[in-house]
Amino acid sequence: MSDPKKLFIRTYGCQMNVYDSERMAEALGAGGYVETDTPDDADMILLNTCHIREKAAEKVYSELGRFKGLKADNPDLKIGVAGCVAQAEGEEIMRRQPLVDLVVGPQTYHRLPQMMEQVAKGEKALDTDFPEEDKFEHLPKRPGAQKATRNPSAFLTVQEGCDKFCAFCVVPYTRGAEVSRPADRILREARDLVERGVREITLLGQNVNAYHGAGEGGDWSLARLIWALNDVDGLERIRFTTSHPNDMTDDLIEAHGTCEKLMPYLHLPVQSGSDKILKRMNRSHTADDYLRVIERIRAARPDILLSGDFIVGFPEEDDQDFEDTMALIREVNYGQAYSFKYSTRPGTPAAERALVDDAVATERLHRLQALLTEQQHAAQQGMVGKEVGVLFEKQGRLEGQMVGKSDHLHAVHVTAPHIKTGELRQVRIIESSTNSLAGVLVD
Repeated sequence: MSDPKKLFIRTYGCQMNVYDSERMAEALGAGGYVETDTPDDADMILLNTCHIREKAAEKVYSELGRFKGLKADNPDLKIGVAGCVAQAEGEEIMRRQPLVDLVVGPQTYHRLPQMMEQVAKGEKALDTDFPEEDKFEHLPKRPGAQKATRNPSAFLTVQEGCDKFCAFCVVPYTRGAEVSRPADRILREARDLVERGVREITLLGQNVNAYHGAGEGGDWSLARLIWALNDVDGLERIRFTTSHPNDMTDDLIEAHGTCEKLMPYLHLPVQSGSDKILKRMNRSHTADDYLRVIERIRAARPDILLSGDFIVGFPEEDDQDFEDTMALIREVNYGQAYSFKYSTRPGTPAAERALVDDAVATERLHRLQALLTEQQHAAQQGMVGKEVGVLFEKQGRLEGQMVGKSDHLHAVHVTAPHIKTGELRQVRIIESSTNSLAGVLVD
C-alpha cells in the first residue's frame, strides 16, 4: 500500500477561513490526502487567503515565491490558492506565479477533487464561480472517515456573503450576495460536531445576524436557529460572529437575555462614531442608532461583554469625526475591540477617495488603541474575584497548566493537571494579566 499524499494548508484571515480550510481538508481527504504541519514534505500546498488586510494580494505572491525552491526540488508538488484573494485575482495569480497549479474561490472549493484530477493530468485548474448549488452539501466524504476535532470549540458557517456594500469592504465582491444555509443542515452538522466531542459552537457569517435560512414553517431568523441549537443535547455553548447593527432584531436581543446556552459576548462592529463618516462608509446607521441598540442589548443581558471594530483615518475624517469616535467608545465601554488604520481596497468605492495624511491617521490610531486597551484591562480586572464557567481547550505553557475560554471569551489559565480537554468547570478568577486571566477551580 502506497503512503498517503500529504496536504499542507496555510490559513489567513477570519474564522470563516479556518472553517473553510477544515472543509477543504475533508474534500481533499476523500482523494487520499492527509494533513501535514510543514510545507517541506507536502505533496500539495494550499494557501487559503484573505483580502481584508492591506496589500493582501502582494503578501500572497510573496508567500508563493518562497515555494519556488520546493517546487524545483519536487516537480510533482502541487500548489493551490484558495479564498478571497483567489476570487479577486483569478487568472492573474497563475500569470504572475506560473508555479500555481490551482486557483479556487471560496464558493467552489467543493469542486476541489475534480480540479485535482485536472491538475494530475498536467492541466491548470481555475474555478471562481458563484454556483447555485450548496457547496456544503456537495463536499465529498472519505468513506468511513470522521471529521477530526482538535478542539472542544468549533466554527460552523451558517451564512455567507453580504448585501450591505460598505464603501471600504471587498466581501460583496469576493464572497458574493447574502446566502443562508437551510436550518436542518446546520442542525445536522451541529449534532455531528457534538458527537465528536465539540461542546461550544460559534456560528459564522460575514453578516451572521442577517441569517434567514429555510426551516420548518418558513425562513428562520438567527434567533430561532439559536433556540433550536439550544435544544441539542451535549452542546453547552453558542456564540455568533460577525454582526451588523441594523440586523440586531428584537428576537435576537431577547435571546441574549433568555437563551441559556447563548454566551454573554457580542462582537458588534460600528467602525466610526461620526455620522458623517458612517454615511461616507455606507453603513446605513447613525452613531445614535448604534448606541440605542447597545442600550437594548445591555438591558436584556447586563453582564454582556461587547466587542467592536474601528477604522481610523477613513477618507475625509477630520479631527471632530475622530473625537466623535472616541466619545462613542467612552460611552459604550468595550471589553475588547479591533482597530485598524484605513487602507485602500482596490475595487471598493472608497478606493477612489483622497487619503487622510498618514502621520495624522497613525497618531489617531495610537490614541484610540490606548483607550480601547485601557477599557479592556478594566474589564478584565473587573472579573477578579468572580466565578465564571471555563471550557478547557488545551494545555498551557507551564507544567500542570490548562487553558480555556470563559463565558465572556477571556482566555483563562488554571493550574489543574487532572483537568481534561473539553471539561467545562467553574473557576474563580484571582488575577488579570495583559491578555488573559488566571483562576482556581471552584470545587
